[in-house]
Amino acid sequence: MRILSVVACLVGLAAAPLSAQTQHENTQTAAQNVPVVVELFTSQGCSSCPPADELLTRLAQKEDILALALHVDYWDYIGWKDEFASPAFTRRQKGYAHVGSRRMIYTPQMVIMGYEDVVGANAAAVMDVVSEYRKTPPPVQLQAETSEAEVRLTVTAVQDVEQAVPILVHMVTYEPMQTVNITRGELRGHTIDYANVVEELSVIGTWDGTGEFKVAVPRQSEGKTAFLVQQGSYGRILGALKLD
Repeated sequence: MRILSVVACLVGLAAAPLSAQTQHENTQTAAQNVPVVVELFTSQGCSSCPPADELLTRLAQKEDILALALHVDYWDYIGWKDEFASPAFTRRQKGYAHVGSRRMIYTPQMVIMGYEDVVGANAAAVMDVVSEYRKTPPPVQLQAETSEAEVRLTVTAVQDVEQAVPILVHMVTYEPMQTVNITRGELRGHTIDYANVVEELSVIGTWDGTGEFKVAVPRQSEGKTAFLVQQGSYGRILGALKLD
């Protein structure tokens, strides 16, 4: 496990319908596919990370888990620049640490449903937490209608939702599998498969937790797409949906 002190300064997070001939719609709801969200903070420059990367690959194959790999950039200085790393993902990890009153960040770390902090290579601990979340229906339901051009997302509260902070709706785009030959750094000489590599995590709307939230976004031509509903930038995840 590689550890880094938390930096005090956190950065805030800051389509017309198709014709009947071209519009082929599919509806997907959280009732059909209720994923437990597992975020892995990892790095190609971290010698402790491959077991966690392998675990995430296994989790990504489960229908009821949304497994996401967020590559951080703070180990790039030790000889190998992680091509998937983003300062935004480092900020997200620091944000989780700040909200959870943790003084350190580390790799590999898994954050489950925006709240539970687990060492990323500890499969037993990860599955224990996932199993607990599987028992409890999420308070928010997501439904997506997809066409060739766009995704129309509807978010509905099915239980009372705490509104102490703004509720953010995120769109996540990710690549299901990437293979990297690492030639320098702590993992030089290794070829590693990385599952569900996050390319972008962006806020597409803010919701007050009442009524319905609706938004339409362009459909991504490559990779995979998922949606998260989260309390604030780094709070609990209230619901999620991954598109087929």
